[in-house]
Amino acid sequence: MSGFAFEELRRWPDVEAPNLFASDAADRLLLDTAAGPTADEPTTAALALPTPADGGLVVIGDSYGALTLAAAAQGARGIRVHQDALTGSRALAANAVALGLETAFVDLPLDTSLVAGARLVLLRLPRSLDALAEVAALIARHAHPEVTVFAGGMVKHLTPAMNDVLGQVFGSVRASLARQKARVLTATDALPDAAAALEPWPRRTFDDDLGLWVCAHGAAFAGTTVDIGTRFLLTVLDQAIPDARTGIDLGCGTGVIASTMAMRRPGIRMLATDQSAAAVASTRATADANGVGDRVTVVRDDALASQPDGTADLIVLNPPFHIGAAVHTNIAHRMFADAGRVLAPGGELWTVWNSHLGYRSALERAVGPTRQIARNAKFTVTASRRP
Repeated sequence: MSGFAFEELRRWPDVEAPNLFASDAADRLLLDTAAGPTADEPTTAALALPTPADGGLVVIGDSYGALTLAAAAQGARGIRVHQDALTGSRALAANAVALGLETAFVDLPLDTSLVAGARLVLLRLPRSLDALAEVAALIARHAHPEVTVFAGGMVKHLTPAMNDVLGQVFGSVRASLARQKARVLTATDALPDAAAALEPWPRRTFDDDLGLWVCAHGAAFAGTTVDIGTRFLLTVLDQAIPDARTGIDLGCGTGVIASTMAMRRPGIRMLATDQSAAAVASTRATADANGVGDRVTVVRDDALASQPDGTADLIVLNPPFHIGAAVHTNIAHRMFADAGRVLAPGGELWTVWNSHLGYRSALERAVGPTRQIARNAKFTVTASRRP
Protein backbone atom coordinates (compact mmCIF):
# COMPACT_ATOMS: atom_id res chain seq x y z
CA MET A 1 0.00 0.00 0.00
CA SER A 2 1.77 3.12 -1.25
CA GLY A 3 1.91 6.30 0.77
CA PHE A 4 1.99 4.78 4.27
CA ALA A 5 5.23 5.26 6.20
CA PHE A 6 5.80 1.69 7.42
CA GLU A 7 9.36 2.59 8.34
CA GLU A 8 8.12 4.96 11.05
CA LEU A 9 6.49 2.17 13.05
CA ARG A 10 8.25 1.02 16.21
CA ARG A 11 8.20 -2.25 18.14
CA TRP A 12 8.42 -0.48 21.55
CA PRO A 13 7.71 -1.60 24.28
CA ASP A 14 8.75 -4.93 22.79
CA VAL A 15 12.42 -5.69 22.25
CA GLU A 16 14.02 -3.48 19.62
CA ALA A 17 17.19 -4.54 17.81
CA PRO A 18 18.75 -4.09 14.34
CA ASN A 19 17.48 -7.52 13.20
CA LEU A 20 13.92 -7.04 14.51
CA PHE A 21 11.37 -5.06 12.48
CA ALA A 22 7.90 -3.62 13.06
CA SER A 23 6.57 -4.56 9.60
CA ASP A 24 7.52 -6.74 6.67
CA ALA A 25 6.61 -7.64 3.09
CA ALA A 26 3.70 -9.82 4.21
CA ASP A 27 1.99 -6.78 5.74
CA ARG A 28 2.29 -4.88 2.47
CA LEU A 29 1.06 -7.80 0.39
CA LEU A 30 -1.94 -8.33 2.66
CA LEU A 31 -2.96 -4.70 2.37
CA ASP A 32 -2.48 -4.59 -1.38
CA THR A 33 -4.48 -7.80 -1.80
CA ALA A 34 -7.35 -6.47 0.32
CA ALA A 35 -7.35 -3.16 -1.57
CA GLY A 36 -8.21 -4.85 -4.86
CA PRO A 37 -6.75 -6.16 -8.14
CA THR A 38 -3.40 -4.97 -9.40
CA ALA A 39 -1.66 -5.09 -12.73
CA ASP A 40 0.69 -7.73 -11.36
CA GLU A 41 -2.13 -9.95 -10.09
CA PRO A 42 -5.40 -9.09 -11.88
CA THR A 43 -7.22 -12.13 -10.47
CA THR A 44 -7.05 -10.89 -6.88
CA ALA A 45 -10.53 -10.53 -5.37
CA ALA A 46 -11.82 -7.00 -5.92
CA LEU A 47 -12.81 -6.25 -2.34
CA ALA A 48 -12.06 -2.71 -1.19
CA LEU A 49 -11.24 -1.85 2.39
CA PRO A 50 -14.39 -1.08 4.40
CA THR A 51 -15.63 2.46 4.31
CA PRO A 52 -15.15 4.80 7.29
CA ALA A 53 -17.02 3.87 10.47
CA ASP A 54 -18.68 0.72 9.08
CA GLY A 55 -16.82 -1.63 11.46
CA GLY A 56 -16.60 -4.39 8.86
CA LEU A 57 -12.82 -4.82 9.08
CA VAL A 58 -11.16 -7.17 11.57
CA VAL A 59 -7.38 -7.43 11.97
CA ILE A 60 -5.87 -10.39 13.83
CA GLY A 61 -2.22 -10.94 14.72
CA ASP A 62 -1.08 -7.49 13.61
CA SER A 63 2.25 -7.58 15.42
CA TYR A 64 2.92 -3.85 15.84
CA GLY A 65 0.08 -2.17 13.97
CA ALA A 66 1.16 -2.09 10.32
CA LEU A 67 -2.10 -3.57 9.02
CA THR A 68 -4.44 -1.67 11.32
CA LEU A 69 -2.81 1.71 10.93
CA ALA A 70 -2.26 1.50 7.17
CA ALA A 71 -5.95 0.65 6.76
CA ALA A 72 -6.87 3.51 9.11
CA ALA A 73 -4.72 5.89 7.11
CA GLN A 74 -6.85 4.95 4.07
CA GLY A 75 -10.01 5.91 5.96
CA ALA A 76 -11.14 2.68 7.63
CA ARG A 77 -12.73 3.18 11.05
CA GLY A 78 -14.28 0.95 13.67
CA ILE A 79 -11.53 -1.59 13.03
CA ARG A 80 -11.69 -4.52 15.45
CA VAL A 81 -8.26 -5.77 16.46
CA HIS A 82 -6.87 -8.73 18.38
CA GLN A 83 -3.22 -9.35 19.20
CA ASP A 84 -2.15 -12.24 21.36
CA ALA A 85 0.95 -10.47 22.70
CA LEU A 86 0.42 -7.61 25.15
CA THR A 87 3.59 -5.89 23.92
CA GLY A 88 2.21 -5.94 20.39
CA SER A 89 -1.06 -4.42 21.57
CA ARG A 90 0.83 -1.67 23.39
CA ALA A 91 3.07 -1.05 20.39
CA LEU A 92 -0.01 -0.62 18.18
CA ALA A 93 -1.43 1.87 20.66
CA ALA A 94 1.84 3.82 20.81
CA ASN A 95 2.21 3.88 17.02
CA ALA A 96 -1.43 4.97 16.68
CA VAL A 97 -0.86 7.93 19.00
CA ALA A 98 2.23 8.94 17.02
CA LEU A 99 0.16 8.92 13.81
CA GLY A 100 -2.98 10.49 15.30
CA LEU A 101 -5.04 7.34 14.60
CA GLU A 102 -5.80 6.17 18.12
CA THR A 103 -9.59 6.39 17.63
CA ALA A 104 -9.67 4.27 14.48
CA PHE A 105 -9.76 0.86 16.17
CA VAL A 106 -10.85 -1.06 19.24
CA ASP A 107 -8.84 -3.87 20.88
CA LEU A 108 -10.96 -6.96 21.63
CA PRO A 109 -10.47 -10.49 22.98
CA LEU A 110 -10.50 -13.52 20.72
CA ASP A 111 -14.22 -14.18 21.01
CA THR A 112 -17.49 -13.56 19.18
CA SER A 113 -17.34 -9.79 19.75
CA LEU A 114 -14.19 -9.63 17.62
CA VAL A 115 -15.62 -11.12 14.44
CA ALA A 116 -19.43 -10.91 14.63
CA GLY A 117 -20.74 -9.76 11.26
CA ALA A 118 -17.27 -9.01 9.87
CA ARG A 119 -16.99 -8.89 6.08
CA LEU A 120 -13.19 -8.65 5.79
CA VAL A 121 -10.51 -10.17 8.00
CA LEU A 122 -6.81 -9.45 7.64
CA LEU A 123 -4.89 -12.20 9.42
CA ARG A 124 -1.18 -12.65 9.94
CA LEU A 125 -0.79 -16.41 9.77
CA PRO A 126 0.39 -17.77 13.12
CA ARG A 127 3.09 -20.42 13.06
CA SER A 128 0.93 -22.70 15.19
CA LEU A 129 -1.68 -24.68 13.27
CA ASP A 130 -3.76 -24.90 16.44
CA ALA A 131 -3.79 -21.11 16.70
CA LEU A 132 -4.90 -20.87 13.08
CA ALA A 133 -7.59 -23.52 13.62
CA GLU A 134 -9.08 -21.65 16.58
CA VAL A 135 -9.16 -18.33 14.74
CA ALA A 136 -10.52 -19.82 11.50
CA ALA A 137 -13.35 -21.63 13.28
CA LEU A 138 -14.32 -18.47 15.18
CA ILE A 139 -14.49 -16.47 11.95
CA ALA A 140 -16.41 -19.13 10.05
CA ARG A 141 -19.01 -19.42 12.82
CA HIS A 142 -19.63 -15.77 13.63
CA ALA A 143 -18.53 -13.48 10.78
CA HIS A 144 -20.81 -12.41 7.92
CA PRO A 145 -21.68 -15.37 5.65
CA GLU A 146 -19.84 -13.64 2.81
CA VAL A 147 -16.72 -12.85 4.82
CA THR A 148 -13.39 -12.86 3.02
CA VAL A 149 -10.25 -13.74 4.95
CA PHE A 150 -6.87 -12.63 3.66
CA ALA A 151 -4.26 -14.59 5.63
CA GLY A 152 -0.64 -13.76 4.95
CA GLY A 153 2.90 -14.42 6.05
CA MET A 154 6.45 -14.86 4.90
CA VAL A 155 6.89 -17.92 2.69
CA LYS A 156 9.56 -19.47 4.93
CA HIS A 157 6.99 -19.72 7.73
CA LEU A 158 4.10 -21.09 5.64
CA THR A 159 3.20 -24.74 5.16
CA PRO A 160 0.65 -26.57 2.99
CA ALA A 161 -1.06 -27.67 6.20
CA MET A 162 -2.27 -24.09 6.68
CA ASN A 163 -4.38 -24.43 3.52
CA ASP A 164 -5.83 -27.65 4.96
CA VAL A 165 -6.70 -26.00 8.28
CA LEU A 166 -8.52 -23.16 6.53
CA GLY A 167 -10.16 -25.67 4.19
CA GLN A 168 -11.85 -27.36 7.14
CA VAL A 169 -14.10 -24.34 7.67
CA PHE A 170 -14.02 -22.48 4.33
CA GLY A 171 -15.22 -23.84 1.02
CA SER A 172 -12.58 -21.99 -1.00
CA VAL A 173 -8.91 -21.39 -0.15
CA ARG A 174 -6.64 -19.88 -2.80
CA ALA A 175 -2.95 -19.03 -2.62
CA SER A 176 -1.52 -15.87 -4.19
CA LEU A 177 1.69 -15.64 -6.12
CA ALA A 178 4.68 -14.92 -3.91
CA ARG A 179 5.95 -11.35 -3.75
CA GLN A 180 9.12 -10.37 -1.91
CA LYS A 181 9.06 -13.82 -0.26
CA ALA A 182 5.54 -13.27 1.09
CA ARG A 183 2.27 -14.97 0.19
CA VAL A 184 -1.44 -14.54 0.94
CA LEU A 185 -4.12 -17.21 1.29
CA THR A 186 -7.65 -16.05 0.45
CA ALA A 187 -10.46 -17.95 2.21
CA THR A 188 -14.13 -17.52 1.29
CA ASP A 189 -17.40 -19.48 1.47
CA ALA A 190 -17.49 -19.93 5.25
CA LEU A 191 -18.82 -23.26 6.56
CA PRO A 192 -20.30 -22.41 9.97
CA ASP A 193 -21.76 -25.88 10.53
CA ALA A 194 -18.36 -27.49 9.92
CA ALA A 195 -16.74 -25.03 12.33
CA ALA A 196 -19.38 -25.71 15.00
CA ALA A 197 -18.76 -29.45 14.74
CA LEU A 198 -15.08 -29.15 15.68
CA GLU A 199 -13.85 -29.78 19.21
CA PRO A 200 -14.24 -26.53 21.18
CA TRP A 201 -11.43 -24.46 22.66
CA PRO A 202 -9.70 -24.64 25.04
CA ARG A 203 -8.68 -28.26 24.48
CA ARG A 204 -7.60 -30.34 27.47
CA THR A 205 -5.52 -33.45 28.17
CA PHE A 206 -4.79 -35.31 31.41
CA ASP A 207 -1.06 -35.74 32.10
CA ASP A 208 -0.67 -39.04 33.95
CA ASP A 209 2.90 -38.35 35.12
CA LEU A 210 1.99 -35.01 36.71
CA GLY A 211 -1.54 -35.96 37.68
CA LEU A 212 -3.17 -32.82 36.31
CA TRP A 213 -5.31 -31.54 33.47
CA VAL A 214 -3.55 -29.30 30.96
CA CYS A 215 -5.87 -26.89 29.13
CA ALA A 216 -4.79 -24.87 26.10
CA HIS A 217 -6.09 -22.40 23.58
CA GLY A 218 -4.62 -22.62 20.11
CA ALA A 219 -1.86 -20.03 20.49
CA ALA A 220 -0.58 -21.30 23.85
CA PHE A 221 2.99 -22.63 23.76
CA ALA A 222 3.19 -26.45 23.74
CA GLY A 223 -0.60 -26.83 23.64
CA THR A 224 -1.92 -29.52 25.96
CA THR A 225 1.50 -31.18 26.22
CA VAL A 226 4.12 -30.30 28.84
CA ASP A 227 7.41 -29.14 27.33
CA ILE A 228 10.49 -31.04 28.43
CA GLY A 229 12.11 -28.06 30.15
CA THR A 230 9.09 -27.51 32.40
CA ARG A 231 8.83 -31.23 33.08
CA PHE A 232 12.50 -31.31 34.19
CA LEU A 233 12.01 -28.28 36.43
CA LEU A 234 9.01 -29.90 38.11
CA THR A 235 11.14 -32.90 39.15
CA VAL A 236 13.09 -30.69 41.58
CA LEU A 237 10.67 -27.88 42.40
CA ASP A 238 9.54 -29.45 45.68
CA GLN A 239 12.94 -28.41 47.07
CA ALA A 240 12.25 -24.71 46.43
CA ILE A 241 11.66 -22.68 49.66
CA PRO A 242 9.35 -25.18 51.38
CA ASP A 243 7.69 -22.50 53.52
CA ALA A 244 7.04 -20.02 50.69
CA ARG A 245 3.59 -18.45 51.04
CA THR A 246 3.59 -16.55 47.74
CA GLY A 247 4.85 -17.78 44.41
CA ILE A 248 4.87 -16.47 40.85
CA ASP A 249 4.76 -18.51 37.65
CA LEU A 250 6.48 -16.01 35.35
CA GLY A 251 5.69 -16.60 31.67
CA CYS A 252 3.06 -19.11 32.72
CA GLY A 253 2.09 -20.57 29.34
CA THR A 254 -0.71 -23.02 30.07
CA GLY A 255 -0.26 -22.70 33.84
CA VAL A 256 1.27 -26.12 34.45
CA ILE A 257 3.76 -24.79 37.01
CA ALA A 258 1.24 -22.59 38.83
CA SER A 259 -1.34 -25.36 39.10
CA THR A 260 1.21 -28.01 40.08
CA MET A 261 2.62 -25.78 42.81
CA ALA A 262 -0.86 -25.04 44.14
CA MET A 263 -1.75 -28.74 44.12
CA ARG A 264 1.46 -29.80 45.88
CA ARG A 265 1.46 -26.97 48.42
CA PRO A 266 -1.97 -26.23 49.90
CA GLY A 267 -0.57 -23.26 51.83
CA ILE A 268 0.82 -21.32 48.86
CA ARG A 269 -0.96 -18.70 46.74
CA MET A 270 0.28 -18.48 43.17
CA LEU A 271 0.30 -15.57 40.73
CA ALA A 272 0.57 -16.62 37.08
CA THR A 273 1.58 -13.98 34.57
CA ASP A 274 2.10 -13.97 30.81
CA GLN A 275 1.83 -11.39 28.05
CA SER A 276 -0.02 -13.85 25.78
CA ALA A 277 -3.81 -13.58 25.88
CA ALA A 278 -4.04 -17.27 24.92
CA ALA A 279 -1.67 -18.23 27.74
CA VAL A 280 -3.67 -16.27 30.32
CA ALA A 281 -6.95 -17.87 29.22
CA SER A 282 -5.33 -21.31 29.15
CA THR A 283 -3.85 -20.90 32.63
CA ARG A 284 -7.22 -19.93 34.08
CA ALA A 285 -8.76 -23.01 32.51
CA THR A 286 -5.95 -25.27 33.77
CA ALA A 287 -6.25 -23.95 37.34
CA ASP A 288 -10.04 -24.38 37.34
CA ALA A 289 -9.83 -27.87 35.84
CA ASN A 290 -7.52 -28.94 38.66
CA GLY A 291 -9.56 -27.39 41.45
CA VAL A 292 -7.03 -24.71 42.41
CA GLY A 293 -8.57 -21.69 40.69
CA ASP A 294 -9.19 -20.08 44.07
CA ARG A 295 -5.44 -20.02 44.81
CA VAL A 296 -4.09 -19.16 41.35
CA THR A 297 -4.49 -15.54 40.25
CA VAL A 298 -3.81 -14.99 36.56
CA VAL A 299 -2.85 -11.65 35.00
CA ARG A 300 -1.81 -10.54 31.54
CA ASP A 301 1.33 -8.51 32.03
CA ASP A 302 4.61 -7.58 30.37
CA ALA A 303 6.77 -9.83 32.55
CA LEU A 304 6.20 -8.45 36.08
CA ALA A 305 5.67 -4.80 35.19
CA SER A 306 2.56 -4.41 37.35
CA GLN A 307 3.98 -6.17 40.43
CA PRO A 308 5.41 -4.21 43.40
CA ASP A 309 9.02 -4.45 44.49
CA GLY A 310 10.19 -6.94 47.10
CA THR A 311 6.96 -8.87 47.55
CA ALA A 312 7.44 -12.46 46.30
CA ASP A 313 8.94 -15.38 48.19
CA LEU A 314 9.44 -17.56 45.12
CA ILE A 315 9.42 -17.01 41.34
CA VAL A 316 9.56 -19.90 38.88
CA LEU A 317 10.58 -19.33 35.26
CA ASN A 318 11.08 -21.27 32.05
CA PRO A 319 12.09 -18.33 29.82
CA PRO A 320 11.59 -18.23 26.05
CA PHE A 321 14.59 -17.64 23.84
CA HIS A 322 12.67 -16.71 20.68
CA ILE A 323 10.89 -13.49 19.74
CA GLY A 324 8.55 -14.59 16.99
CA ALA A 325 10.76 -16.51 14.58
CA ALA A 326 14.01 -14.86 15.70
CA VAL A 327 16.35 -16.38 18.26
CA HIS A 328 16.83 -13.61 20.83
CA THR A 329 17.64 -13.80 24.55
CA ASN A 330 16.80 -10.20 25.48
CA ILE A 331 13.36 -11.20 26.70
CA ALA A 332 14.89 -13.67 29.17
CA HIS A 333 17.22 -10.98 30.52
CA ARG A 334 14.25 -8.64 31.02
CA MET A 335 12.47 -11.38 32.96
CA PHE A 336 15.53 -11.93 35.16
CA ALA A 337 15.67 -8.22 35.95
CA ASP A 338 11.97 -8.10 36.82
CA ALA A 339 12.33 -11.15 39.04
CA GLY A 340 15.24 -9.55 40.91
CA ARG A 341 13.11 -6.46 41.54
CA VAL A 342 9.96 -8.28 42.69
CA LEU A 343 11.61 -10.88 44.95
CA ALA A 344 11.65 -10.15 48.66
CA PRO A 345 15.05 -10.31 50.39
CA GLY A 346 15.88 -14.00 50.75
CA GLY A 347 13.41 -14.92 48.01
CA GLU A 348 14.52 -17.12 45.16
CA LEU A 349 14.14 -17.35 41.39
CA TRP A 350 14.12 -20.95 40.16
CA THR A 351 14.90 -21.08 36.45
CA VAL A 352 15.21 -23.84 33.87
CA TRP A 353 17.21 -22.96 30.79
CA ASN A 354 18.89 -24.54 27.79
CA SER A 355 22.40 -25.20 29.07
CA HIS A 356 24.14 -23.81 25.98
CA LEU A 357 22.70 -20.34 26.73
CA GLY A 358 24.92 -19.97 29.82
CA TYR A 359 22.52 -17.80 31.83
CA ARG A 360 24.21 -18.23 35.20
CA SER A 361 26.27 -15.03 35.12
CA ALA A 362 23.23 -13.03 33.95
CA LEU A 363 21.19 -14.46 36.83
CA GLU A 364 23.95 -13.55 39.29
CA ARG A 365 23.88 -9.95 38.08
CA ALA A 366 20.11 -9.56 37.92
CA VAL A 367 19.08 -11.44 41.07
CA GLY A 368 21.96 -12.59 43.24
CA PRO A 369 24.01 -15.65 44.20
CA THR A 370 23.04 -18.54 41.95
CA ARG A 371 23.50 -22.26 42.53
CA GLN A 372 22.92 -25.21 40.22
CA ILE A 373 20.10 -27.50 41.34
CA ALA A 374 20.02 -30.04 38.50
CA ARG A 375 21.38 -30.60 35.01
CA ASN A 376 20.71 -33.11 32.26
CA ALA A 377 21.86 -33.45 28.65
CA LYS A 378 19.91 -30.35 27.56
CA PHE A 379 18.72 -28.28 30.52
CA THR A 380 20.05 -26.66 33.68
CA VAL A 381 17.95 -25.71 36.70
CA THR A 382 19.31 -22.95 38.94
CA ALA A 383 18.15 -21.14 42.07
CA SER A 384 19.08 -17.45 42.43
CA ARG A 385 18.66 -15.83 45.83
CA ARG A 386 18.03 -12.12 46.32
CA PRO A 387 20.34 -10.80 49.06
